[in-house]
Amino acid sequence: MSEGKTLKVQVTFVIILIGVALMFTAVVTNHWAVLSPKVEKYNDTCEAAHFGLWQLCTKRIYIQEDEPGKEKGCGPISLPGEHNCSYFKHFAPGENSEIFEVTTQREYSISAAAIAIFSVGFSIIGTLCVLLSFRKKMDYLLRPASMFYTFSGLCIIISVEVMRQSVKRMIDSDDTVWIEYYYSWSFACACASFVLLFICGIVLLFISLPRMPRNPWETCMDAEPEH
Repeated sequence: MSEGKTLKVQVTFVIILIGVALMFTAVVTNHWAVLSPKVEKYNDTCEAAHFGLWQLCTKRIYIQEDEPGKEKGCGPISLPGEHNCSYFKHFAPGENSEIFEVTTQREYSISAAAIAIFSVGFSIIGTLCVLLSFRKKMDYLLRPASMFYTFSGLCIIISVEVMRQSVKRMIDSDDTVWIEYYYSWSFACACASFVLLFICGIVLLFISLPRMPRNPWETCMDAEPEH
């Protein structure tokens, strides 16, 4: 690769690595969504929950009555309280996570996790291709690398949408106790990683393409080699 092309690849690769780090953070953490039930009794504890692709965490929070007669959810989740995390039952049969098994579709959770695993795999393969492309006469690996990063971004945003639909169905269901929800920082990491991986994957593809002819009579085959 020429020096100019190498610099462009390096800058793009650094931004991609930031996207990969955000994607890994989203996959392994359990703050995708926070759920809050209606508070039935004040000056007592209630149980809020937050979860990710693999784990459900519950927190018992003490709630005081600030405005009598106003319906209030349990939280915010940042308040102090007893904290407990467990893996979803379909991932770890011995774990205790019945609260989640009742209130969401098991298929949604498995689908979101499986698609996220594909995203991780694509990003790892893409990174290996980029690292190998810095070797002499192996810059052709930049093109498959760009596609792997683009696929990784698409997979993580599909996982985000599956999770969003799961949360929406939980809130809309009459069988659940949840009345409030919001998406937390793990969800934001996943969305940000999609933007970086998808856009930079396309940028990397354009960088890896052969130089366009400078003159109308010059073909790509006639262009000077970059090696």
